[in-house]
Amino acid sequence: MLDDLRQQASNSYGEEAPTIEKRRQPSQKRFLGMTPLQRFIIAIMLFFITTLIGTLFLLVTGRVVLPF
Repeated sequence: MLDDLRQQASNSYGEEAPTIEKRRQPSQKRFLGMTPLQRFIIAIMLFFITTLIGTLFLLVTGRVVLPF
């Protein structure tokens, strides 16, 4: 009787182990397949591009004049 219980316990443990491991894996949510660091670098680049284009637009329209 005890041998049967041990067999059942070992069989059920072997079947449940992969499902437990799948649950413990952290879900990786990525926006457009990028890591957070890559998204941060792209955000900084967009900020600098916007600043540069805005500054050039102000210079071309004559609203800002360079001091030299």
